[in-house]
Amino acid sequence: QVQLVESGGGLVQAGGSLRVSCLASGKSFITYTKGWYRQAPGKQRELVATIYPSGATNYADSVKDRFTISRDNAENTVYLQMNSLKPEDTAVYYCNFRLGPLNDYWGQGTQVTVSS
Repeated sequence: QVQLVESGGGLVQAGGSLRVSCLASGKSFITYTKGWYRQAPGKQRELVATIYPSGATNYADSVKDRFTISRDNAENTVYLQMNSLKPEDTAVYYCNFRLGPLNDYWGQGTQVTVSS
């Protein structure tokens, strides 16, 4: 059974840093595209960062140059390092491992709160 478990969220002051992690289990994820999404209250879930099997990355404009997505060599853990956090980064952060519509897995989410 596939499971994705996020950790590392919390409360931080504006300008601070946090790193959230997502540990996946249940199968091999080497060929999966991995991403981080977030959803703030009253807003739609949005894509924050993506890392492709090639290692290429992509970021939302709102987090570019502040957030960094990475993965471990075994490809079952993905990280999101968040620096220079702003109150508008407050959201529930979800990890996603996706190969296609039938292989699309989500974590349960971790709350990140940035105080001003």
